[in-house]
Amino acid sequence: MIEENHTKKELRGVILRKKAKTGNEKVRIIPLGGLEQIGMNITAFETDDSIIVVDCGLAFPEDDMLGVDLVIPDVTYLKDHREKVKGFVITHGHEDHIGALPYILKELNAPVYATKLTMAIIENKLKEHNLLGVVRRKVVTYGQYINLGDFRIEFIRTNHSIADSAALAIYTPAGVIVHTGDFKVDFTPVYGDSIDLARFGELGKKGVLALMADSTNVLKPGFTMSEKSVGKTFDSIFDENEKSRIIVATFASNVDRVQQIINSAHKHKRKVIVEGRSMVNIINVAVELGYIQAPDNIIISIEEMKNYTDEQIVLITTGSQGESMAALSRIAASIHRKIAIKPGDLVIFSSNPIPGNEKSVSKVINELSMKGAKVIFQDAHVSGHACQEELKLIYSLVRPKFAIPVHGEYRHLLRHSELAQEMGIPKENVVIMSSGKVLELKEEGARFAGEVQAQGIMVDGLGVGDVGNIVLRDRQHLSENGLLVVVLTLEKGSNQVISGPDIVSRGFVYVREAENLMDECLEIVNIALDRIYDRGVTDWGRIKAEIKDSLNDFLWKKTKRNPMILPIIMEV
Repeated sequence: MIEENHTKKELRGVILRKKAKTGNEKVRIIPLGGLEQIGMNITAFETDDSIIVVDCGLAFPEDDMLGVDLVIPDVTYLKDHREKVKGFVITHGHEDHIGALPYILKELNAPVYATKLTMAIIENKLKEHNLLGVVRRKVVTYGQYINLGDFRIEFIRTNHSIADSAALAIYTPAGVIVHTGDFKVDFTPVYGDSIDLARFGELGKKGVLALMADSTNVLKPGFTMSEKSVGKTFDSIFDENEKSRIIVATFASNVDRVQQIINSAHKHKRKVIVEGRSMVNIINVAVELGYIQAPDNIIISIEEMKNYTDEQIVLITTGSQGESMAALSRIAASIHRKIAIKPGDLVIFSSNPIPGNEKSVSKVINELSMKGAKVIFQDAHVSGHACQEELKLIYSLVRPKFAIPVHGEYRHLLRHSELAQEMGIPKENVVIMSSGKVLELKEEGARFAGEVQAQGIMVDGLGVGDVGNIVLRDRQHLSENGLLVVVLTLEKGSNQVISGPDIVSRGFVYVREAENLMDECLEIVNIALDRIYDRGVTDWGRIKAEIKDSLNDFLWKKTKRNPMILPIIMEV
């Protein structure tokens, strides 16, 4: 059993140890992802004897990662120091904070600590990977302390676009580090209480060594609107589109948004259908735990949809980011088995595109519009991240000695560093980090102390890490220039050509319309073979290289194209 709340005697021991500090205590902060990018958030905190890991998220592939499904952190450093790793501490249940856990826990099994809803979503993932009986788990409540080696961690209530989000106060030998996780200040949340600003203030009065705060919305002035404001927007949209079937696309994990869609559907006497595997899983968990209040019989199965008219239906679906295999993308492309877009349908995108997804979202919107649907992609979303004034509020309460911006691309981190200086933190105490850099932090100052491996590992189907830069380079080459295969059969012993050479083209030219070019290629190969035999070459490697080089030179001069050329030699 993992440690429960600690006794007063144990806490007194921690306080006494804290008082006995020599002034040379230090803690190392090692981000393994989540910096200079949106997603794949994971940070290790290390002392001489202990490591704790905050979050363990995934990132979605960039455009040049052809065929890759997702990217997970490289935890080589943690595996090399596995005897020190005391546990994973999770701030909330979004994919960019928990998505890599099943993959990492297979290689580095350590206890997982999280709040109730976050843990339920994690358990769903562990079940899919057959890890539920293997991984130790502990549900933590707000205000609870857990001791992990040299660290003591306190969970603090925050608001975000998913319930049960937490900030962390990490008590280290060098001092207290406050990690906000993803957060905003919402005084009227859909579920639960408002952010515990009082606790941030109490920590600030006692003294905070460093603040690691969310940078996602730091470019935006003012305050982020309350999640409840979206509910009024939905009510207005439902009022104005009484005769339409309504389809709402949002993030599967945005439980509060789903609750408000259900509320509006109930007011307008509509039934709700949930589509998309991740959406179904998370909503089932949230309803079961009471985080979504759904009136009896309002949620129906997709098979029951035929029993109702369009004006009686609301579909909640995944695909708000234009993901190719998500439900909305399949509906838009007319490849969904059970749902087809009809003229008059209303589709609401209840999210903003993550940077890099704009093209995919535009494509889906265009496909929906061409099929006669009306599309709303503005005003039906509010962010889950703090804008500038909320960040200033946290800084004024916490009053940290050091500021370490996290969660964002470089432009976000840079603006966040300027904001921290505006709040009175000296420039030399503001640290912009990058993934893999090791920051050594103590009361007297901060310095970079080396670098660890943190490139990200690509997952393609069931393969983890078997797609690297060389494979991606080959895929890029094939996608841009195509493939030519040269096949010839040699007689064993004499190395005389028995059949071939034959040339097969894939993605380079359409052979039937380029017969002359193919004939010229054959002639070039035959000339190369004659040249090889004249020199008495019998080594297959040199024969292949000669064919490849000759064809490459010819095709570049002839077509200004550079296909991948694969000579294949068989022996009989």
